[in-house]
Amino acid sequence: MKLRSGPEEARRPASDIRVFASSCTLHGLGHVFGPGSLTLRRVLWALAVLLSLAAFLYQVAERVRYYGEFHHETALDERESRQLTFPAITLCNVNPLRRTRLTPNDLHWAGPSLLGLEPPEHAAFLRAAGQLPAPPGFMPSPTFDTARFYARAGHTLDDMLLDCRYRGQPCGPENFTVIFTRLGQCYTFNSGTDGAELLTTPKGGAGNGLEIMLDVQQDEYLPVWKDMEETPFEVGVRVQIHSQEEPPIIDQLGFGVPPGYQTFVSCQQQQLSFLPPPWGDCSSVSLDPEFEPDPPGPLARPSPVPSLPYSLMGCRLACETHYVSRKCGCRMMHMPGGAPVCSPQQYKDCANPTLDAMLRKDACVCPNPCALTRYAKELSMVRMPSRAAARYLARKYNRTQAYIAENVLVLDIFFEALNYETVEQKKAYAVSELLGDIGGQMGLFIGASLLTILEILDYLCEVFRDRVLGYFWNRRRSQKHSSSNPLQEGLGSHRNQVPHLSLGPSRPPTPPCAVTRTLSASHRTCYLVTRL
Repeated sequence: MKLRSGPEEARRPASDIRVFASSCTLHGLGHVFGPGSLTLRRVLWALAVLLSLAAFLYQVAERVRYYGEFHHETALDERESRQLTFPAITLCNVNPLRRTRLTPNDLHWAGPSLLGLEPPEHAAFLRAAGQLPAPPGFMPSPTFDTARFYARAGHTLDDMLLDCRYRGQPCGPENFTVIFTRLGQCYTFNSGTDGAELLTTPKGGAGNGLEIMLDVQQDEYLPVWKDMEETPFEVGVRVQIHSQEEPPIIDQLGFGVPPGYQTFVSCQQQQLSFLPPPWGDCSSVSLDPEFEPDPPGPLARPSPVPSLPYSLMGCRLACETHYVSRKCGCRMMHMPGGAPVCSPQQYKDCANPTLDAMLRKDACVCPNPCALTRYAKELSMVRMPSRAAARYLARKYNRTQAYIAENVLVLDIFFEALNYETVEQKKAYAVSELLGDIGGQMGLFIGASLLTILEILDYLCEVFRDRVLGYFWNRRRSQKHSSSNPLQEGLGSHRNQVPHLSLGPSRPPTPPCAVTRTLSASHRTCYLVTRL
């Protein structure tokens, strides 16, 4: 029996499981499907292979499930730089309107809505502001532009800015850009608008940034007539440090700088990177602030355009613009877009209540941008001016020492050092790590590799060729064989029944096998050829 087993193994096809098991690199398979009868040893090897395979499949399923949860991790790093781009600095006087710029026409239109003044109170308010009341027969203008009103009556940088230096070089109002916020008319330094080149700094520390001296003009502050929600009780300026890609939200994110102090603001740049879905929720789709006043359909996120970079504050501002323009048919003066600016009455009746209600319920859902630059700040203050400096400044600006102490402030903004922090979200489990884990589990439990998988696929191809295609080939061959047997029998009977006709010199008869090789499979054709 052993002598005959060698030739039997040699005659087995490649699709035989024993042939495959004897040459496969999958551990334990040769012990399960080896030659011989079923033994206890073979059963134990089969159990070991099945348990190892089950453990491997469980680990693979667990790793695939973990990968499908798309975890991420956050990496914090600190990097050095030769120079840093200086941030945009937006500042606003906390007093939105100057009392000397108010007119009876302004109070007629804006008094009830923006200042909370009833018409009988207009004359007394103007007297308290140092202005003349409306003359007899006063007729208000037929229209009123809210944005022009704030631009005309707001504090101007030409009057507030006493001194300006950037890295020791003089600067002026021409280096600031006018922008409207909820606090009124404000000014931004290093905004980068209209293609202006952004300023950089190669050194850190005080004296290597922006240093400005401002006059807050307390004598221009409006009289506090009533205790309203937006009535300012403080004095000074609001400042926001932000990147050039995002608009200022100074009423929410700005910090205060009081007069009578020199405020040092030490900044450190932070660059944040977030992952897009499914690992995170960031978005890099830019936003279109152009909205129709009353478009149809439900409230939706703004449509994307390629020209505007996405930012979190820009998304919120665009969403607020969208919401207010739909509800009120106009936009507030600090909002972008092409809708008309709301009138003072629309501010009171619709725009302000709508925006406040929207902020309370947080109706805008804005994801984080995939790349964000922000600035950490540390503030410190010293009293100014000294008594010696007060006399000098009073002579220089033709003011009293008391006025200098109550109205003048110095703001110094600089980088702490030329390093910046990076906060980066990374994939906690990437595809390469998934494949590495699967390969490790495969080698640990079943001793297989990628080439083993190729061996299994090659064996399956052999099984398909021998078992499936071979079945159809054998069936077709048997059909051909069965159709050829009646032909040979018919040819033999015709040869015995039909005599040969002598049409000339005698020729030897054609052998039946020759006729079989040359004739068609059709019985009719075979019959005719046989008769001939």
